[in-house]
Amino acid sequence: MPVGYFHVVFTLPAEIADIAFQNKALVYDLLFKAASETMLTIAADPRHLGARIGITAVLHTWGSAMMHHPHVHMIVPGGGIALDGSHWISARPAFLLPVRVIGKLFRRLFLTRLIAMHEAGRLAFFGTLAHLADRRAFLRHLTPVWKKRWVVYAKAPFAGPEAVLAYLSRYTHRIAISNSRLVAFDESGVTFRYKDYRRDGVDRQQVMVLAAEEFIRRFLLHVLPRDFHRIRHYGLLASSTRKTSLARVRELLNVATPPDDDTSDEQQDFRPPCPCCGGRMIIIETFERWRQPRGPPDTSATNRENAP
Repeated sequence: MPVGYFHVVFTLPAEIADIAFQNKALVYDLLFKAASETMLTIAADPRHLGARIGITAVLHTWGSAMMHHPHVHMIVPGGGIALDGSHWISARPAFLLPVRVIGKLFRRLFLTRLIAMHEAGRLAFFGTLAHLADRRAFLRHLTPVWKKRWVVYAKAPFAGPEAVLAYLSRYTHRIAISNSRLVAFDESGVTFRYKDYRRDGVDRQQVMVLAAEEFIRRFLLHVLPRDFHRIRHYGLLASSTRKTSLARVRELLNVATPPDDDTSDEQQDFRPPCPCCGGRMIIIETFERWRQPRGPPDTSATNRENAP
């Protein structure tokens, strides 16, 4: 959509991150749901935006040093459709929604549902967290978290839709560490670059050396549960209503609908690539299941039999 886009980040406190690590599927899913509901609820409030917005959310579970640090990145269009569907409401150029209000609602939604999960016996605790299986110990553990300000960070808007696409293309499938950050691997361990966010300027870029087993341990902290969706869409961008919603947005913004993708048989080439040159294989014959192809006759054997 030809509008400004905002980048919003929801982060879990350290006390909750420890619980999330031992209950990845449940707590990560709750993080998505609480964060998206928070954004949709506050955006729909007439005191703020009064509109239905769209969200693309991506889960990351790491910090720069590969420690466990679960958070959700959101790309949010700078505006939405009015609740009665009559017009488009634009956000202010450098302001989407108040982050303090977002943080309070996010904290309440997340913690109330986390407690409900505990009471339903859906959470598991091991090792140093085993005592949290007791309800009183669990509530005591959460007491300081209720009072803490939860970090919700809204970055400056992107410079147009093209910048959003460029960001998503390199960011959505990022893993805990990229090859470009690796400096060396030798008998002393693995050396890599990271950012120390407690420092400013050139001192923020630091180098760390980890033993190989510790490097592997940190990397494996971020393996997600099987079939877990780490990229999700909400509101106007939800999969079930995205086509209809975007058509309405273009109508309200008076933007031309992009041409449909050409899905003709000519463009859909399902032939497997050649394992040698990478070119597309050409099928010259297909054998039925009960018929096996025969190789060419062995001419050398025939020549031997005909020899004098």
